[in-house]
Amino acid sequence: MCFSASASFGAGIVLTAIGIASIKKTQHPSQIPFAAIPLVFAVQQLAEGCLWLTLPNANLAAAQHAFTYIFLVFAQIIWPAWVPVAFLILEKEITRTKKQKILVGAGLLVSAYLGYCLISFPVHAQIMHYHITYDQSYPAKLATPIALLYLIATIAPPFFSHINKMWLLGTAILISYLITAIFYDDYLVSVWCFFASVISISVYVIMLEIKKISQKVVFPEPSSGIHL
Repeated sequence: MCFSASASFGAGIVLTAIGIASIKKTQHPSQIPFAAIPLVFAVQQLAEGCLWLTLPNANLAAAQHAFTYIFLVFAQIIWPAWVPVAFLILEKEITRTKKQKILVGAGLLVSAYLGYCLISFPVHAQIMHYHITYDQSYPAKLATPIALLYLIATIAPPFFSHINKMWLLGTAILISYLITAIFYDDYLVSVWCFFASVISISVYVIMLEIKKISQKVVFPEPSSGIHL
């Protein structure tokens, strides 16, 4: 979350409820990683809420450090891998599965590299103009290709899904990124995570659609014809 501690905690509570409700709609274990997306976002937003509370107090430097890393672990290590993997195991069509595997490879590469950077280089969070900015001294040489792979891994999977309404989720995330990059470039990590977390509420709606499709497959409507 990017605007205040109360907003972060509020989002975390709502996302927790949505995540639990989404998981309850699952029909198969393969659906759980996708259904759990709002719940994972909830943990990330609650961590940033705690960061909002600790940043103004210099005596809480250890807590600031901890919550900064918790937030960035989700943003830079978990999400690039989680999103494509969730869509891969949700996929049923062979052709689409092959494409999703490529996206998983891109995501794992990004997660590994950013994980290395998070361990090897200093990071610092601070409040600026009612937003939290994360200063990261990562190598500039690979910044652009890694950023591109990150976007591919986290935005592209919905567009290759066999589920009809998934492209709307991908479009919403893409638009949220463009808005953040244009208007909140200095706070990209925090603000885009906020937008994405809000958009993840739609996961519950998609889970309802998945459940409806599953029920039609397992329990098809009886034919109106007469069979001898």
